[in-house]
Amino acid sequence: MNIQNLIKQNHLELLFQQGLFGIEKESQRVLADGSIVTTEHPKAFGSRRFHPYIQTDFAESQLELITPPSKTLEEALRWLSAIHEVVLRTLPEDEYLFPLSMPAGLPPEAKIKVAQLEDEEDVAYREYLVKSYGKYKQMVSGIHYNFQLDTEFVDALFNSQNEQKSAVDFQNDLYLKIAKNFLRYQWVLLYFFSATPTVDKKYFRGSSPLKPNQYVRSLRSGPFGYVNDPEIKVSFENLQAYADSLEYWVNSGKLIAEKEFYSNVRLRGAKKARDLVKTGIQYLEFRLFDLNPFAPYGMTLEDAKFIHYFILLMAWLDHTASQEDIELGKTRLAEVSWEDPLSPTAYSVEGELLLLEMQNMLNAIQASDEIKSIVKEKFAQFENPGDTLCANVVIAMEKFGGDQKLGADIAKGNKKNALERFYALSAFDKMELSTQALMFDAIRKGLKIEILDERDQFLSLQYCDHIEYVKNGNMTSYDRYISPLIMENKVVTKKVLAKAGFNVPRSVEFTDIESAVKNFPLFENRAVVIKPKSTNFGLGITIFQQGLQNRDDFAKAVEIAFREDKEIMVEDYLAGTEYRFFVLGGETLAVLLRVPANVMGDGVHSIKELVAMKNDHPLRGDGSRTPLKKIALGDIEKLQLKEQGWTIDSIPPRDQIVQLRANSNISTGGDSIDMTDQMHESYKKIAVGISKAMGAAICGVDLIIPDLAKPAEPHLKSWGVIEANFNPMMMMHIFPYIGKSRRVTLDVLNMLFPEMK
Repeated sequence: MNIQNLIKQNHLELLFQQGLFGIEKESQRVLADGSIVTTEHPKAFGSRRFHPYIQTDFAESQLELITPPSKTLEEALRWLSAIHEVVLRTLPEDEYLFPLSMPAGLPPEAKIKVAQLEDEEDVAYREYLVKSYGKYKQMVSGIHYNFQLDTEFVDALFNSQNEQKSAVDFQNDLYLKIAKNFLRYQWVLLYFFSATPTVDKKYFRGSSPLKPNQYVRSLRSGPFGYVNDPEIKVSFENLQAYADSLEYWVNSGKLIAEKEFYSNVRLRGAKKARDLVKTGIQYLEFRLFDLNPFAPYGMTLEDAKFIHYFILLMAWLDHTASQEDIELGKTRLAEVSWEDPLSPTAYSVEGELLLLEMQNMLNAIQASDEIKSIVKEKFAQFENPGDTLCANVVIAMEKFGGDQKLGADIAKGNKKNALERFYALSAFDKMELSTQALMFDAIRKGLKIEILDERDQFLSLQYCDHIEYVKNGNMTSYDRYISPLIMENKVVTKKVLAKAGFNVPRSVEFTDIESAVKNFPLFENRAVVIKPKSTNFGLGITIFQQGLQNRDDFAKAVEIAFREDKEIMVEDYLAGTEYRFFVLGGETLAVLLRVPANVMGDGVHSIKELVAMKNDHPLRGDGSRTPLKKIALGDIEKLQLKEQGWTIDSIPPRDQIVQLRANSNISTGGDSIDMTDQMHESYKKIAVGISKAMGAAICGVDLIIPDLAKPAEPHLKSWGVIEANFNPMMMMHIFPYIGKSRRVTLDVLNMLFPEMK
């Protein structure tokens, strides 16, 4: 079977380049000096029994981070980034992730605790490994690269040939060809990506095989790495021989289980090799890769892409490695692993010839210029070994005074970067902050996440067989269909709440500017609020809290409101302080005082300059990807200033607070202050009642309250409802400007998955 011809004849070039990708990355938890911790796996990460993203490898100190299967490498590394940020922000303040594969700062073996998993067999397996290999060898970390060919490609390839009659056998042969050729040429990838030139002396049982000041390309992949006894030889000749030979070593007692066979390629798709014969190999797991300490997540996107096309090359080649070739590949791997990383490899000619084949393949399948450029850079590294990853690691180690110091410095930098925008998931920064916060908590708890529509903020969350769908962070199946329709219409909201007996201010509705302005005398000298019938985020709202005096100002406010809707409301302004109540499932979980956009004078700068200075705060931005919104100086703000006798060029005296908005929305530049513990319980109950009247499981209720310490009374002078909000903002409760954080996203998840409590 000539795969190259079949791909060309059937125009499968693009499908050939598709697939599913997954990354598994191991890392040791360390202290600031790079020494490995002896603490247990953090309980904050939930149960390891089912966690899809955060597991433990050999020891309690060794985290394994797992991405979901992704259709692109960009998506796989995106998830790896998000999982890293969750881990680094959740770890204790003095804990970090060590960026190198070989452990440094090893504690006494007695203090290393094997992973205490719920499955007793898993624990027993680890204890067996301790006796066979010792604890230190188990502490090595790396990256496992999982790849599945596009199933449509495999089907199309099978249907275009006549040699193989069984689709399962065809698929097995195809994956076996990749595996065999990979084992033959794996030394090339080691040359480019190895990064374990040395290790803590404690690692070796007895004297170190390294000479003084000696560096090698990869201790991890060499004879002193995590490898089987040379006696263990498993046949890759065909899948039947693979299963027979693997079972032989297990039955002879030389391997405790099939998973103790540490090949740099594992055939995946079933728990037992024998089952693969019938069900077929589904994907391959490549276990060769050292952690790249200079990549925040252990591997760069460029390197991941090179590996992808290297794997494709193993299928593309017009020959298939024999068992003898595989043994030659293993020998070559051991030799290259022990070479000086600053010197050329003894096999550079073979490597260059292989990359020439790779360049020919890229041209034939019309691959992108990006991957062609990456391959060209790798090609040059055969002539310039000083440009390889391992050479750069050696140079950095020399500069920092050893691997532990280098690793500690990088680990601290990685954590600092992860904490810089502590309120966001960088990889999903285009999504709303509330959705990002929910995803953060879901990753930490161990819920499987599928992004159904990123632009529309639609997620699927799963625990075992239980699936829930969430939109915009808190819109769920627990809400009645009619609820958002009621709350987006402020006229209907007021009427529903009035019928239910809640205090609502009087209002008048208008459907055109002319009739609204004609009714100015009705509102003259009255404190009023002018707002669109249907709006969110404080858009189009103007408040005259000192009393409406000027017809032109009224007309301007009416015009602003009509920009947002075809119908507007003019309602009585209620004296008091506005508070936002976050209600979920019959309980008020958080209360927030939202201070309207303002600046404080210093006697030197103009209002315009003070706004610019306040907007420089790192938490202020566009309001969708930051907890606070930058203050604008638009028409509404200028009207508000005019009411106070200011302009944007005025210079207010020191300590003079200048109001730029009367409405207190965070989305219009306001500040947030948590008041949950100070609020009288009677108002919290009122907010719950309003939420029930709206038919909403999750609701944001805005109340005007003159005195939060006094119990509520049944009249507008005691309290009044401003509005009820479907899909209320959660980030302002999670990251308030002042006060205690209320992690309401966790409450949303607990409501959806009560069995996880």
